[in-house]
Amino acid sequence: MKDWPLWEVFIRSKQGLSHKHVGSLHAADAQMALENARDVYCRRNEGISIWVVESRYIHASTEDTEAFFDPANDKIYRHPTFYNLPDEVKHM
Repeated sequence: MKDWPLWEVFIRSKQGLSHKHVGSLHAADAQMALENARDVYCRRNEGISIWVVESRYIHASTEDTEAFFDPANDKIYRHPTFYNLPDEVKHM
């Protein structure tokens, strides 16, 4: 188990529209990671879909986050409060 890679687990709940990160586990391969994720994170039938991603393939922004996210601040039209949505639009 010491050499098994770390996997990140994402679950989509019955009421959810997207997958949420729920935790991590070690497994020898993707199939084992899926089965272990099912056993650990879906014990009460709360999930309808599971994604597992080997942690080494996840890349995150960590350095100088202010400068990295700054370009989005000068485009106010991208903020959801800029638009009025009709009542018929759901899950936005």
